[in-house]
Amino acid sequence: MKKIYDVVDRFCATHPRFGIPNLMRVVTIGTVAVYALYMLLSRRFPEILTYLVLSLGGLMQGRIWTLVTFPLVPSTGSLLSLAISLYFYYWIGSTLERRWGTAKFNLYYFGGVVLTVIGTLAASLISGNPYLFAAGTEYVNLSMFLAFALLFPDTTVLLFFVIPVKMKWLAILDGALFLLQILSSLIAADLAGVVLPVVALLNFAIFVWPEVLYFKQRQQYRHSPQAVQFKKAVQQQKQQRGYVHKCSVCGKTDTDYPDLQFRYCSKCAGYHCFCQDHIFSHTHYTGE
Repeated sequence: MKKIYDVVDRFCATHPRFGIPNLMRVVTIGTVAVYALYMLLSRRFPEILTYLVLSLGGLMQGRIWTLVTFPLVPSTGSLLSLAISLYFYYWIGSTLERRWGTAKFNLYYFGGVVLTVIGTLAASLISGNPYLFAAGTEYVNLSMFLAFALLFPDTTVLLFFVIPVKMKWLAILDGALFLLQILSSLIAADLAGVVLPVVALLNFAIFVWPEVLYFKQRQQYRHSPQAVQFKKAVQQQKQQRGYVHKCSVCGKTDTDYPDLQFRYCSKCAGYHCFCQDHIFSHTHYTGE
C-alpha cells in the first residue's frame, strides 16, 4: 500500500492542477439534476433509473453512459434526506480537497468510482447475475467519510441537528455497521454486499492509512528534543541567509517562491534540496 501511496503522492506533487476543481460541487449539481429528472418523469417512466445505474447487463446492452451516470444516482427518494446527505458529503469532500489538493482528492474520488465499477462487474460475473447493480456512490461516500473522520477525528457535528458528536465516534459506529453488513451479506451469500464494501475499504487503505501513519511519525518527531533544536536551527538559518530551502538546480528559494514545494533527495550524496520541478528530473550527486 505504501508504494502505491508514494506513487500517488509523487504524481500529485508534479501535477497539482490535475483533476476537476471543486469536484463535489459538480457531483452535487449533477445529483440534483438526476433527482429532478426522476421526479419529472418517474410517473410516466418508472424504470428511468434503471437506465442510469451501473450493471453488467446494462453494459452488455450498450448502456455505456452508466459508467458516468451511476455516481449521480440519488441514494434516497426523500427530498429532505437527499438535501442533508448532499450537504454533508459536499462539506466533507470540499474539506478533503482543501487538505489534499485537487489532484489527490480527484484521484481518491474517481479511484473509488473505478473500484466500485470493478467490484460490481466482479460480483456479477461470480454470481452469474448480470443485473447486480451499483446505485450511486454510497460506498465512495462512505470511504470519504472514513477518511475525514480519521484525519479530523475531533470535528464535531450535530446528530439529528441537536446532539453534538465527534466524527471519531460516528466513524466507530459506522465501522461497526459496516462490518455487520459484510457479515450479513456473507450469511445471505450476497456477493455484491461483500465485494462493494471491501472495495470501498481498499480505496481508503491505499490513500489514507499511509498518510495517518506518516502523520503519527511526524508528530512523534516533532515532540522530540532533536526536533525542537532543529526548529530553532531552521529559524536561525532563515535569519542569516534569508531562506530555508534553495533548489540545487535552478536556485529558487522558498522565500522568493513561497507556493513552490521543496524536497530533499535521499539518493543524492549529501544534503541537497530541489524544487518540485527538479526533484524527479535532476542528476544525482554522487560525491565523487
